[in-house]
Amino acid sequence: MSPLPDLVDSHCHLDFPDLASETAEIIARARAAGVNRMVTICTRLRHEPRVRAIAEAHTEVFYAAGTHPMNAAEEPLVSVEDLVALARQPRCVGIGETGLDYHYTADSKAVQQISLRLHIEAAQETGLPLIIHSRDADEDMETILYEGMKRRPYACVMHCFSSGPRLAEAAIEMGFTLSISGIAAFPKSRDLRDIFARTPLDRLILETDSPYLAPPPFRGKRNEPAYVAHTARALAPLFGLELEVFAARTTANFDRLFPRAARSAKAA
Repeated sequence: MSPLPDLVDSHCHLDFPDLASETAEIIARARAAGVNRMVTICTRLRHEPRVRAIAEAHTEVFYAAGTHPMNAAEEPLVSVEDLVALARQPRCVGIGETGLDYHYTADSKAVQQISLRLHIEAAQETGLPLIIHSRDADEDMETILYEGMKRRPYACVMHCFSSGPRLAEAAIEMGFTLSISGIAAFPKSRDLRDIFARTPLDRLILETDSPYLAPPPFRGKRNEPAYVAHTARALAPLFGLELEVFAARTTANFDRLFPRAARSAKAA
């Protein structure tokens, strides 16, 4: 029997109703697939306590705090001070998710941009990586990320990257990481796979964004952290690597990007 790969799901939503009722079972299935750690992501800051509680209850789980851009107009505007305070929580390993989404919520682009800049400042203050959601907003996203970098460097991951090659190149130039989701395993995602193939391997990590975007053979069904193994298996040949090697490389990249999660895992 082949050894299990050492995988990480860098972005999931374990507090969402689709997953919250069976957290222990979902984590057990993830471990059985070789997914030993996961980061559950806060999308509304008022939900941070319940997201944190999941991370505190399970040694495999860490979390990030922020307001999703699609929620930015519905929620109180985040403050840098609040984000910095939340970042002191031992299980908090990132700031976000934040970003810009002009696909469904272009009418709130002004407040999204304000929120994004506040999250960038919090990442700069705390040293925790920024977790970016970007959809149909490549030009503004590149501009705002560059503006922040000119003021003060910060770490960042472009979560569930599915934008164009220009934003990918800009992100890599700034020293950021691209995150591969199940979208990259879809048969028609050849252009996206080409972007990842041109990206330095040390700038890539894996995620599910569960409960969304399940990779084949589960496309159209509820996603969960265990399925990051299917994405890894589908993408490893793109780099000419065996699954176990690709898993080890992307997990090492995760540990560099999320050092607090890496330290906590070693101490466990």
